Amino acid sequence: MSGYGTESAAIVRAARPGTYRLGLVLGSGLGSLADEIEDAVRVPYTRLAGFPVSTVSSHGSELVAGTLEGVSVVVLSGRAHYYEGGGADVMRTPLETLKDLGCETVLLTNAAGSLREAFAPGTPMLISDHINWSGLNPLIGEESEDRFLDMSAAYDADLRDKLKARAKEEGIALGEGVYMWFSGPSFETPAEIRMAQVLGADAVGMSTVPEVILARYLGMRVAAISTITNYGAGLQAHALSHAETKATALTAVDALKRLIRGFVRDLDT
Repeated sequence: MSGYGTESAAIVRAARPGTYRLGLVLGSGLGSLADEIEDAVRVPYTRLAGFPVSTVSSHGSELVAGTLEGVSVVVLSGRAHYYEGGGADVMRTPLETLKDLGCETVLLTNAAGSLREAFAPGTPMLISDHINWSGLNPLIGEESEDRFLDMSAAYDADLRDKLKARAKEEGIALGEGVYMWFSGPSFETPAEIRMAQVLGADAVGMSTVPEVILARYLGMRVAAISTITNYGAGLQAHALSHAETKATALTAVDALKRLIRGFVRDLDT
């Protein structure tokens, strides 16, 4: 543990006492969900020791604690990425804070590029597994034996079943696939995309995998959803851009928020 998680959790508890059940990490385009948290307190990352402040325009930098669908939640509105400072463990303190606040489950969201025709821009993809192509790991330097972490079931099967069932109830087409992490910030080349397809990836992105490793290390159950914002390099006629990522992510917000709200209601079922 970094030590800052307990300190930051105490600041949150002082503003809003209680124990929380679910942590939500909001990726590109989903920041508006934080505005829907009820009985909320908002704490800027700058007030929380060890919290990174994102330099990405589509990410906020505040923690929101309150209730969603009657469940006590802590929302990380915005994340920091490896490419912003070169630390794979950049989200360690925020995740330790979730754990210290009582969160047993974390739902991660991100924006990703599709490698499969079936996963079209503007649709969600449930992550079933990942490939850590970067070779980086947030547990490098950890001295305890716990660093030898079993990742064979990193994405909780029961949580995935709940999300698939809820998507069906809501009439949301929810694909399921493997996410490959590239370090970024440059987009992948067409050759890298072809390689990723051969290796079995269905989508590529620049986040989430380190957070999954950290959350599992901390003993939390994990589920993750990608919003597909584009096709990978060489699979679409126009050039890739962050502007496209942000714009397309916004088109999927309403469906994704319905899915997340239903998932929260279903936690106890």
